[in-house]
Amino acid sequence: MRRRSFTELARALATAPRPLFLGDGCGALLSAFLLGVVVVRFERFFGIPTGVLHFLAVLPLGFALYDWGVYYLRPRSWGPWLRGNALINAAYCFLSLGLAFTHRAQLTPWGWGYLLGEVLLVLTLALLEWRVAELLKSGNAPRN
Repeated sequence: MRRRSFTELARALATAPRPLFLGDGCGALLSAFLLGVVVVRFERFFGIPTGVLHFLAVLPLGFALYDWGVYYLRPRSWGPWLRGNALINAAYCFLSLGLAFTHRAQLTPWGWGYLLGEVLLVLTLALLEWRVAELLKSGNAPRN
């Protein structure tokens, strides 16, 4: 099976960007669950303070509502909504990193690994969303 490049994936999603919102909303809900329910039970293992975990868990709930709202609205132009999503996701990543550095004395290597893994995943998604939005804006999105 052939692996798709990032650009090929973006071009494919540009033909039908709606599923990006459903997937991003589900990912946000998973993130909220992991941070607010699972990781919080292992605070000593990860070293991330409970207050930080709860704060970081609430934000993705709002993101999920945004994503699912756009998914069900089916806007005429997907690009601005994708750019908004990409910016929100990137801001969340920088906030997560800022909080991690603020509490770096408490974080264990597992806490750093979890946060950095989530940031890497979410930033990759943000870059993909931005790329799809740019393809839609430029008119270079492939036609169905």
